[in-house]
Order: sequence, then C-alpha cells, then structure tokens
Amino acid sequence: MQPQLRISPTVQELLRCPRCHAKLKHTGPQFECTNSECQTLFPIVDGIPVLINERSSVFSCEDFVSHRKTFFSSTRDGKLKKTVRRLLPTLSKNIKGRKNYGRLSDLLLKQLSSPRILVLGGSILGQGMEDLANNTALDLVESDVAFGPRIMLICDAHDIPFENGSFDGVIIQAVLEHVADPYRCVEEIHRVLNDQGVVYAETPFMQQVHGGRYDFTRFTHLGHRRLFRRFDEIDSGAVCGPGMALAWSCQYFLLSFTTSKTLRAVIEIFTHLTSFYLKYFDHYLIDKPGALDAASGYYFMGRKGTQVLSDQDLIKLYKGAG
Repeated sequence: MQPQLRISPTVQELLRCPRCHAKLKHTGPQFECTNSECQTLFPIVDGIPVLINERSSVFSCEDFVSHRKTFFSSTRDGKLKKTVRRLLPTLSKNIKGRKNYGRLSDLLLKQLSSPRILVLGGSILGQGMEDLANNTALDLVESDVAFGPRIMLICDAHDIPFENGSFDGVIIQAVLEHVADPYRCVEEIHRVLNDQGVVYAETPFMQQVHGGRYDFTRFTHLGHRRLFRRFDEIDSGAVCGPGMALAWSCQYFLLSFTTSKTLRAVIEIFTHLTSFYLKYFDHYLIDKPGALDAASGYYFMGRKGTQVLSDQDLIKLYKGAG
C-alpha cells in the first residue's frame, strides 16, 4: 500500500509537468505527464512527489528515490554533534525575519481567508517563520531539493511544477544563493503567483560559502532589488547585519588554515564561544545606511507587477552610506 500523499487533493490539481507544463496524472506510485509528446514519469517517495526536470536540474529523480545526499541531509549528523551545536551560542541572528513574516501573513489574510503559500526551500523551518508556520489560516505548500521533516514536494525552483497563478504568496529564504540561475527562478516565482501575489525573499550578501558545491551567488541590496525587477516593492532592506557578517568572517578566516575535520571542529567551537556576541550589535545597526553596504543578508517583499524596473530607476534607490 502506497503512503498517502503529503500534498492535498486541491494542490494536486494544480501540479504541472516541470518539463512541458502539461497536467499530471496520479497513477499509483508515480505521477505521469498527460502530454502525449512528453509522458515523463515522476516517482513518489514516502508520499512525496519528486517533480524534477532532469534536462535542466543538477539533480535527478533517482537521487531522491535512492535517498542520496542532495543539498543537505537532515539525518547525517550524529547525536553528539547535534548536542554540541544545540549548546553552543550561534553566530547568526535574523533581526527582521519574524516581523517580516508577520507582515506577510497580515497582507495575505487581508485579501483572502485561506491564502495558499509556496515555500521554496522548506524542508526545515526557516528562521523567523515559527508564527507563520503555526497559523492554521495559511495553506503552506513546503518544497525543497532535499528531504526533511516538513517536506511535501521535491521540486527545483528553476522549473516550479505548478500551473500559472497557483499561489497567493511565495517564500524563498536562503535559497537563491544556492541555485545556478537565480533570475530564472524568480521568473518562475512570478509565473506561479496570481495577479495580486506577494513574494518574500531573504538572500545573503556578506556570507562565505556554506553550501559546498551548491553555492553560487551573492547580491548587494540593489542587486537583490534588480533580481525582483518585475515586482512592485513593498519593503526591502538588511535582515542580518554587519555584526553577523563579522562573526562569520572570523570563523572562516581561522577555518581557512586547515582542512582537518578535527581542527575545523575545534575552530568552530572556539569561534562560536568568542564571536557570538557580535551579532547583537545588529539590533542597533540594522537600519543604518552603512548596514545596507555591509549586511550579512537582505530581504525583499514585493507584489507581482506588470512593469519592469529600469536600471536607471534602480540606481536611484541606493540608500547606503557610500
């Protein structure tokens, strides 16, 4: 007997082939494209559809059928390592995430009684998302390119397997640095949002490589805004500040001296114990102009637009200290 699908029947009706955008048919242990010229089969693993366009993705369906490590594995760390990480103070601090997610919820709930939100990179709960995730008035569809405790659907943001205009909101937190073509992913987000749809994104700037081979891109504040040039801005700014950026830099400076796993573990413990306090400066710095030039990461909240922000208008939006 096949496990029950984790996505609702209503959401299943919105699924489309990530290759050709034709309708999908649920046939036992798989989904099948109904386009006679495509007819691609997509497996279902433990109740989770795997809708990957293997022609363009760095991942294959077999990666998930065989439970290979993709972007990350939520089970790879041992109990001791997890315990140490839990006890150590963190170097990271998301200053505005919780407030921004609250604002996103309010915006959508003013328009609709049960807004549908696609979460890209949602196999684990993002920082600041706790209240949003616990709001039963919101219909969250959580997707990723890795299995995790919250995952409902495996998909690649380069080819989002949903009908045009399927969602009232899209959340993409700490993902766009890990995709090969962030511009294509944002175009896909624009496509699957309805006419009044809202996107919320968080993307790093001053952060070192943290996804191994799956880490490609960084954006300044204006670079991030240009990425969402087909959206009308609601708000944007620094979400993680210069203090966090400095703490990360201290750690990665010391890590660069060695490739020994043992020494790197010791360095991580040392830097967490000696640099964690730097993130607290960000409560004071986060809204200052200089933070826009030195932030660890930025956020953007915008509504689907019909006009494209020109580069001439883009540079007028600079608010840094330079």
